[in-house]
Amino acid sequence: MQEVILDTVLDTVKLIPFLLVTYLLMEYMEHRAKGRMIELIRKNGVAGPVMGAVIGIFPQCGFSASAANFYAGHMINLGTLVAVFLSTSDEMLPILLSEQVPVGTIAEILLFKVMTAVVVGVAVNVLWKMLRREQTEVDIHSMCEKEHCHCENGIVRSAIHHTLHITGFILLFSFVLNTAILFIGEETLAGFLMNKPVIGPMLTAMIGLIPNCAASILITQMYLEGLMGVGAMMAGLLAGSGVGLAVLFKVNHRLKENLTILGLLYAIGAGVGILLELFV
Repeated sequence: MQEVILDTVLDTVKLIPFLLVTYLLMEYMEHRAKGRMIELIRKNGVAGPVMGAVIGIFPQCGFSASAANFYAGHMINLGTLVAVFLSTSDEMLPILLSEQVPVGTIAEILLFKVMTAVVVGVAVNVLWKMLRREQTEVDIHSMCEKEHCHCENGIVRSAIHHTLHITGFILLFSFVLNTAILFIGEETLAGFLMNKPVIGPMLTAMIGLIPNCAASILITQMYLEGLMGVGAMMAGLLAGSGVGLAVLFKVNHRLKENLTILGLLYAIGAGVGILLELFV
């Protein structure tokens, strides 16, 4: 349990700079650049998912948490958010590098994730436009009021309030999940995933949805140890978005929309994973 507590605290502390910068930027845009942000949203159809997919490959959960906050504040569109979530791999890259996996193999994994994220992100935006769903205008202030952040006290104080609020939520959530993984055990999970070309990716995608950096570590280590194939690994890493989903459900009060995003991540992750297991 001491290791669980230490890992939980360290993983959460690493997110604080990202959260603080995110909220400082959001507060600044609310007070200084609201009109320009509306124009950016209207023009970022294809560029948004591409930028989101590239940013997501960097090994930090903080980017997915930032994207969730930006989406809840109507500062990026749905396709961009989905692209960030699909591209995010958390601790996968450091683990692959530390295990001296060939650079070519690592590049293939990252490129595949980025390409999948871009294609799905652009498709989501196109479908959203076809359904004539208009992007809600930027309204960070209403979001701020729901979170009781007292924006009138200044940008810095409000950003700190948001950061502490979300950090506490993530700390509690991560502790519960890390404890559950401790008692279930990696060997038990491996038994469900080995030599199952359809069920394996479906189960791994569910593991990937766990909003915690530990999920990407577990999936990558099991892949390197030969306990799962490339399809199952990719299913989990595509569906996984670090703490992004936890933050999304906390700050975005449109529950039906959040569940749709969760379902889309799972469907893409499991579907792509099954195809890779069957044909690669």
